[in-house]
Amino acid sequence: MTYDVVILTDPRLIDPKTTSKSIDNVLLEDGLVSDALKSNGLRVARKSWDDPEFDWTTTKYALFRSTWDCFERFPEFSLWLNDVSNKTQLINSENLIGWNIDKHYMQNMADAGITIPKTLFIEKSEGISLKEAYNNAIENHNFSSKAFVLKPCFSGGARHTYKILPEEIVQHEAIFQNLIAEEAMMLQEFQQNIVEHGEISMMVFNGKFTNAVLKIAKPGDFRVQDDFGGSVQKYTPSQEEIDFAEKVVIAAPELPIYARVDIFKDNDGNWALAELEIFEPELWFRLYPEAADTLASCIKERLF
Repeated sequence: MTYDVVILTDPRLIDPKTTSKSIDNVLLEDGLVSDALKSNGLRVARKSWDDPEFDWTTTKYALFRSTWDCFERFPEFSLWLNDVSNKTQLINSENLIGWNIDKHYMQNMADAGITIPKTLFIEKSEGISLKEAYNNAIENHNFSSKAFVLKPCFSGGARHTYKILPEEIVQHEAIFQNLIAEEAMMLQEFQQNIVEHGEISMMVFNGKFTNAVLKIAKPGDFRVQDDFGGSVQKYTPSQEEIDFAEKVVIAAPELPIYARVDIFKDNDGNWALAELEIFEPELWFRLYPEAADTLASCIKERLF
């Protein structure tokens, strides 16, 4: 059998033997996307990205939705991505995924005039201590907040993300050295407004805003992800916020079919980009089921 679109997921989310709120959300949202694509007359299947038996030449497109184990298995995933891109077309494109999966893209955004958090990139095996990196950030990158966030350049779901105060640098040194020996890292100025007011996720399909949510960290935490107790609610953005999100998407190397633009007010009071997610972002279809229909229509109109 041949397909127009195969929806890509994590192997643990194919016929899961246990249930949880997170699993139920994925199954619901993947189902909404599948139904919407079928309503547009497309032949659709849902497969694990690492399915060894599936012939990827039998589908026109592969749509990334919930391949959330890829960072845990990145060397294997990277080889698969290179192979599958020669057999079918990816949504979003391989070019965009390769660019977006590495958070060095944030520097590209800054170069394009998009406000981002003050950031210091530290390359793998650079031979620098966390204290030296912090001093560099203060002296050369104008960090005004004493607290900073340490996280990998290849990351998802707040993996290895730490909020660190100056007096805590010594106790994080061993963690930092273990991480920097294996992968590039980044220091970012801690953003108090995210803690106090939350982070806005703006969904943008084919360059146009569709829907938004407000994510708020639980008391005492700075991570807004629901994995860490964060909450999410529907959000009606201002025109200024919509314009900023659409400007971010247009600054990508090519226009993505779908994108999630996470924005916040930075320490200087400016709208800033926290993340541009165009690989496998959560798009909150469970709160906005009609957005799945919008995505399906965008795919049909642009690709078929």
